[in-house]
Amino acid sequence: MNDLIKVGILGASGYTGADLVRLLLEHPSVEISMLSAERSAGKMIGEVFPHLIGYDLPELVSAHSVDWSKSSLDVVFCALPHATSQEIIGKIMACENPPKIIDLSADFRLRDVGTYAKWYGGEHQAVELQKQAVYGLSEIYRDEIETADLVACPGCYPTAALLALIPILQTGLISPENIIIDAKSGVSGAGRSLKEQNLFVEVSEAMHPYGLGHHRHMPEIEQELSVAAESDVTISFTPHLVPMNRGELETIYVRLNECEIEDIKNCWQQRYGSDPFIQILDGFTAPATRMVRGSNRAVMNIFKDRRAGHAIIVVAIDNLVKGSSGQAIQNMNIMLGLEEDLGLTQVAMFP
Repeated sequence: MNDLIKVGILGASGYTGADLVRLLLEHPSVEISMLSAERSAGKMIGEVFPHLIGYDLPELVSAHSVDWSKSSLDVVFCALPHATSQEIIGKIMACENPPKIIDLSADFRLRDVGTYAKWYGGEHQAVELQKQAVYGLSEIYRDEIETADLVACPGCYPTAALLALIPILQTGLISPENIIIDAKSGVSGAGRSLKEQNLFVEVSEAMHPYGLGHHRHMPEIEQELSVAAESDVTISFTPHLVPMNRGELETIYVRLNECEIEDIKNCWQQRYGSDPFIQILDGFTAPATRMVRGSNRAVMNIFKDRRAGHAIIVVAIDNLVKGSSGQAIQNMNIMLGLEEDLGLTQVAMFP
């Protein structure tokens, strides 16, 4: 493409929206042409996020004020809450020559609309669009993403778990039974809305589990693991909130199918050896959130469990980048035939 790609971001006043802006400002092929934020409409984004003061960005508008039939956008990133996304995406996709849509909500992740209704408390309002949505786990569904018009980006917890587990389930190296995922995320994963449990005093110097036994990312993880295993997979999954701004670490316990640790690592290498954002660590180096903070990388390793025939997998990502905005931009690059790492080569920030 010779001309710049005109991009719109719905929900630019959230943490995910802000990271989309931060990353896209450095993308050489993109022009940010529209930013929406309902409660902040009429403001400049620098008034909402001071770190974005001074950049040439459009004024925030209400998404409902946009005439999508006259929009010249090439790509729209939708960083709105679930249920809200399906309504507005339906309107955009109904227009003649609609832009490519990359949705960061949960609205199009689950293939079964009954499962969506069960876990999200309401009937799906865009069933036909849901059928054509492609699950946007970049390294796994790259071929499907290339030709998609609507991509549903995975949640942050599913991203880390699925990148590690799908290849070794597909090859039968681990059992699909008794998979345990112990996950921890920074507070930004809970969103920017005012909630008592997210106040500084509540989260500082503390760690707590939430969504015990019923977190909404569970059916998403099970959906994709079941596809990989070609059988129904039920997991044990517990997320925790930890007192840091961003970052995510998952410790995953699996049972091996008569294989060794090196077989797992060889499988990962064969699957991800040419992928720019997957790093398989050597030896006994344990992944840590400091390795990925601010970057689009996922780092992983596997270790022997003292229980014979079992192993421990550890994965780290930045929940706002590889777990959300960075993966969304990676998907945009794939959809538009650009270099996959364009605008996403930031080195992790440390300290």
